[in-house]
Amino acid sequence: MGNKTNGLLALLGIGALAYWKYKKSTPEQQQAVKDKINSAKDNLNKWGNDLKDKANEVASQAQSKFDEAKTKVEDSTSKL
Repeated sequence: MGNKTNGLLALLGIGALAYWKYKKSTPEQQQAVKDKINSAKDNLNKWGNDLKDKANEVASQAQSKFDEAKTKVEDSTSKL
């Protein structure tokens, strides 16, 4: 449990340092940080949407293969 506590304290310290540095910076630097954060957020959303689209495509392909196999089995059993 000590590692979790130390990690949390380190993360809190880094966050406090980043906040202090952000507040001390010029408005131009603050805007640059905001732009970087917004750009990273947009990229993450795009990546998530691409991943979701690919997962839906794979699921659709799997459903199609399943339907084909099901039809073949039904056809072969109906011939018997």
